[in-house]
Amino acid sequence: MAANMYYEADCDRSAIANRKVAILGYGSQGHAHALNLKESGIDVRIGLRKDSGSVDKAKSEGLKVLPIADAVAEADVIMMLLPDTTMAEVYEADVAPNLDDGDALFFAHGFNIRFDLITPPAGVDVCMVAPKGPGHLVRRTYTEGGGVPALIAVENDATGGAKALALAYADAIGGARAGIIETTFTEETETDLFGEQAVLCGGTTALVQAGFETLIEAGYQPEVAYFECLHELKLIVDLMYQEGIAGMRYSISDTAEYGDLTRGPRVVNAETKAEMGRILTEIQDGTFASEWVAEGRGGRENFHALEDAGKTHPIEKVGAKLREMMPFINAGTTSVRSTSGGQG
Repeated sequence: MAANMYYEADCDRSAIANRKVAILGYGSQGHAHALNLKESGIDVRIGLRKDSGSVDKAKSEGLKVLPIADAVAEADVIMMLLPDTTMAEVYEADVAPNLDDGDALFFAHGFNIRFDLITPPAGVDVCMVAPKGPGHLVRRTYTEGGGVPALIAVENDATGGAKALALAYADAIGGARAGIIETTFTEETETDLFGEQAVLCGGTTALVQAGFETLIEAGYQPEVAYFECLHELKLIVDLMYQEGIAGMRYSISDTAEYGDLTRGPRVVNAETKAEMGRILTEIQDGTFASEWVAEGRGGRENFHALEDAGKTHPIEKVGAKLREMMPFINAGTTSVRSTSGGQG
């Protein structure tokens, strides 16, 4: 079934023009949504904890900052851009008591709705606007006159205008310039988690590290292994991004293509695909969500241990030294670590 696609001509900005928007959180997505909305002429305020490290940053960028409960009470469109594991707690304490019938509760990821961690009242529109890219890219492309494709979904249409409002919001942050796809909270949540875990983040990082380790264990130089397994990955991904997998194969050598076609399926084989199926099942049945929420409530001990182990992997040490020798990699760009504050 073909997706419903929308562009600027399909969006009526008047649906949001007279609304008051509260962005809860000022992390990667929060800063991008807030600044893009502001520059699109939308009335925006930021809701943050009083002790948040992002307060000064948001104020320095010309944004009105309020305690979360006050921001929600003042606004009639509330975008929840807080961490998945703490969002429900903030919702119960500061958001739910300040919602009125006719308000709109927005999300950029369906996690808390899909897994019933948040249950909004019947009189409130519940929508999703999910840019398909990190916040720094959402912001940068907007300032350059472009945009990042976005997904929209409506879980509850209390007012009859929820979809029009979601389209207007997506348009105001630049999504309609690239294209908006209509989906559901369930589809977005399950596919997003699967993509992150099996391919984009988990699958890719594990593959890169395993390849690097294989070459090192066979006696090859770490620097050469880094270039072959990590550095050149961008060249291949860029080709796929621009022309698809077939276009990438057209651009590489016959030797590389033959190796791709014959050896790739030996690395990502039937058992790998079966494991991907098991990962998808854990997402669909709530196993992953329960595990992640418990991890958050328990202080994230395992998460931090795994994160620290990744930071100390030999590929990180080799890569840091090599990147210092290649200043052109980051020439004219800003580090993603410095583009936004914490998540509220």
